[in-house]
Amino acid sequence: MNETLSDDLADLYERTILERSRRPRHASRLACFDAHARGDNPMCGDRVDVWVRREAGRIAEIGFEARGCAISIAAADLMAEAAIDLDAEAAGALAERVAALVRTGAGQGADLDRLRPLAGVHAFPSRVRCATLAWRALTAALDGRVETSSE
Repeated sequence: MNETLSDDLADLYERTILERSRRPRHASRLACFDAHARGDNPMCGDRVDVWVRREAGRIAEIGFEARGCAISIAAADLMAEAAIDLDAEAAGALAERVAALVRTGAGQGADLDRLRPLAGVHAFPSRVRCATLAWRALTAALDGRVETSSE
């Protein structure tokens, strides 16, 4: 782990990324959905499909299927949990804040607390795209686009 990460953050990052990548809680295609998009990261081969079911204008459920590195799978699982009950605008704003978090390692707000383990990605700039791929797919799905890329 990089010296720029505190020991506590490094430990949280490693534990959460490994746990969520090995046993994701939201890794399944939804039977009923009203939005779907695929995200590709051609730099490393990561791919994620995100399905969204909305009720009354808010995200009621998110499922995903991912293949790729531990970071992309764990980030997709954390995204699926964090975006529940948000409307499209709030989900898009959170996606932007998460992108800043993984690029800089910093960010404020209670909505980022459960996503804090992703802050460790900033120590590995080549992995930022892995951590934001599912968020890009989510915003694409909510915008009615079916595909997005990390490029």
